[in-house]
Amino acid sequence: MIGTIANTAAIVIGSLAGGLVKHGLKEKYQKALYVAMGLAATGLGINAVVSNMAESLYPVLFIASLALGGLLGTAIDIEGRFDRLVDRFSKGGDAREEGAEVADAPSTRLSEGLSTAIVLFCFGTLSILGPINSALFGDETYLLTNATLDLVTSLVLASTYGVGIAFAAAVLFAWQGSIWLFAQWISPWLTPELMGEISIVGGFLILASGLSILEIKKISVMNFLPALVVPPIWFVIVSLVPVA
Repeated sequence: MIGTIANTAAIVIGSLAGGLVKHGLKEKYQKALYVAMGLAATGLGINAVVSNMAESLYPVLFIASLALGGLLGTAIDIEGRFDRLVDRFSKGGDAREEGAEVADAPSTRLSEGLSTAIVLFCFGTLSILGPINSALFGDETYLLTNATLDLVTSLVLASTYGVGIAFAAAVLFAWQGSIWLFAQWISPWLTPELMGEISIVGGFLILASGLSILEIKKISVMNFLPALVVPPIWFVIVSLVPVA
């Protein structure tokens, strides 16, 4: 798990550095970084979709995944629960420091940043394939490459949203660690075809994050996270259907 540890450390370091930079930046520069992050997320999302769409075995699977995942996430209210959790911690910390009631805006802003960070850090191709290659082949190349990208990304995110972006490192460690631990058990199902379908859905989620950051369209990205489990379920169902 050397690669996962390095990836986690990179996010923490980048977030701390970005948090320090944030206090020294004027608002106009923070806005510039905010736009830069939105453009980067949009580009990464489009690239993930375009790169994998041509190889898709089920061209409409991503549509079903996004629809079903969005319905489930909205019913559960993932983003609302997450916002309230962040809001609770944010208000508690600010109240202890200032002894006064705080507004909802900072926590909402942090939750938006964390949701974007979690999608960017956890659901890219490198973040999924990396732990598998590490566990099965001892190859840390994908994870170390991902760590470099996440270092820069976390720095930019933290300079916009604050050092709280570092909490995404815990989510990433749990995500990649789980994949690493169970890679041998799930390896028969992790075919290139399945990874391609997951990457398409993940690409759309990254794109949605970019659109939200750029304020083109406000999208509750976290409510669409269940869409990522639809392709694996579909592939399991297909594998169980007897071929005539």
